Amino acid sequence: MDWQVLTRELSLYLESQVRVGFFGSGVGLSLVLGFGVAYACYYLNSIAKKPQLVASNDRFCRFLEEYCPVVTETYYPTIWCWEGRVQTLLRPFITSRPQVQYRNELIKTADGGQISLDWFDNNDSSYYPDASTRPTVLLLPGLTGTSKESYILHMIHQSETLGYRCVVFNNRGIAGEELLTPRTYCAANTEDLETVIHHVHSLHPSAPFMAAGVSMGGMLLLNYLGKTGRDTPLMAAAIFSAGWNVFESIESLEKPLNWLLFNYYLTTCLQSSISRHRQILEKLFDMDLVMKARTIREFDKQFTSVMFGYRSIDDYYEDASPCRKLKSVGIPVLCLNSVDDVFSPGHAIPVETAKQNANVALVLTSCGGHIGFLEGIWPRKCTYMDRVFKQFVQAVFEHGNKIFSI
Repeated sequence: MDWQVLTRELSLYLESQVRVGFFGSGVGLSLVLGFGVAYACYYLNSIAKKPQLVASNDRFCRFLEEYCPVVTETYYPTIWCWEGRVQTLLRPFITSRPQVQYRNELIKTADGGQISLDWFDNNDSSYYPDASTRPTVLLLPGLTGTSKESYILHMIHQSETLGYRCVVFNNRGIAGEELLTPRTYCAANTEDLETVIHHVHSLHPSAPFMAAGVSMGGMLLLNYLGKTGRDTPLMAAAIFSAGWNVFESIESLEKPLNWLLFNYYLTTCLQSSISRHRQILEKLFDMDLVMKARTIREFDKQFTSVMFGYRSIDDYYEDASPCRKLKSVGIPVLCLNSVDDVFSPGHAIPVETAKQNANVALVLTSCGGHIGFLEGIWPRKCTYMDRVFKQFVQAVFEHGNKIFSI
């Protein structure tokens, strides 16, 4: 279909039909209507598209098509804010925040530290009244995120309707708890995640168990899965807006506009997250120098890479990049990314590597930004990401036996 010809013909038709009423003539209204038609045609032709499903395993593809059909449907991003940066910026302010009542648990780590877990037990579940076998979803928020993030609350709300239990892994020192040792977290070190997974599984060994990670939480989860292969109690995992190649992500975020909109703000969030623990951290770090950082790279160079013993920031970024471990993932993993995500540029998504692992499926949308995926005229309740999460989690827990032999 020639959309330009269609747009021109519709505009001429509308102009011929509208003669009066808008500022004394029909010309103004016909121009508005003509522009509206042209914009709608552009949106339908260039913006609203089916995602690209990348998977080498035909059985996994058929499983997703049957039980998680949202990954094959056209994604219609919100018509007035489809651009990636705009979606990224607006999502925290537009989407609702479902009410969730947590039960907090602090668990000890081998080095003497503590980790804060927020449980949503869903004891009112009518589908799974037996807590010992109630399916459990471990949720990993982003870089400075906690259980209070709107995208986490929406995942819990989706899980609640299905009768599942959720537990949120808050990284050390982020959720209000004190740091007992001078150590926080990073995307490469999976020790705390391993502790949490072992703890949750030991509490409910008979319950089906999977995990979902968002942004840095997704990177951490992928790095864990690349390290453990099949040796994990997790049945499957869902990954959303992960940064696949940290070098590419940092380079993208250091472009002037992206630095202004995202990089500087996130750097201040990182600094704020450690400033309340300054007394214990300044024993090992030059906190004055850390607090002068103006980019994530500077913060990681002065703080994160030093804390976890890397010789250089390049060594840390290489170890933190999940693209280097994707071949070793040993359980079914669904990864959702938007190719216009400035945190994870489309050219850095490891499409060819994913094709080499039968356990991996990538879902790539043309729009959606970073943890955006807004849809609908006023996208307050449910995003495309929420729908992918709900369908995939339900598919794994209720029909997972059809993919576990891949």
